[in-house]
Amino acid sequence: MRIVIQRVTQASVVIENKVKGEIGHGLLLLAGFYDDDTEEDLKWMAGKVAQLRIFGDAEGKMNLSVQDVQGDLLVISQFTLYASTKKGNRPSYINAAPPTLAVPLYERFVTLLEASLGKKVQTGEFGADMKVSLLNDGPVTITIDTQNKE
Repeated sequence: MRIVIQRVTQASVVIENKVKGEIGHGLLLLAGFYDDDTEEDLKWMAGKVAQLRIFGDAEGKMNLSVQDVQGDLLVISQFTLYASTKKGNRPSYINAAPPTLAVPLYERFVTLLEASLGKKVQTGEFGADMKVSLLNDGPVTITIDTQNKE
């Protein structure tokens, strides 16, 4: 599993000219899934997201988590995070999990995040043509990959 985390002051996703998900202060997550992602990978990532200290405290230091600041989450599925550009100029997505595997992983990840945060998580729609808007705060943008837990 690979995610891009963006700390935002606002973010939304529009599908067919209708707002599907919208948040204020919190995190926008772009999430891609790999064929062999496991329940343990999903749990690890959900815990990492909930407790990652990237929000400013009273002194402006990044010491608070999204949980601490009672921030919101918007999770967007994005198979293109697994793009391989090794050969030629057209990316290959062979490393991304196919929809039959990725959809249940995405849904389970959202459920785990909701359990970790104790609140509803906003989402896009798997496989839809989505228009994502955000106001990156900081900017703070972080990538995390379960296959390379640094």
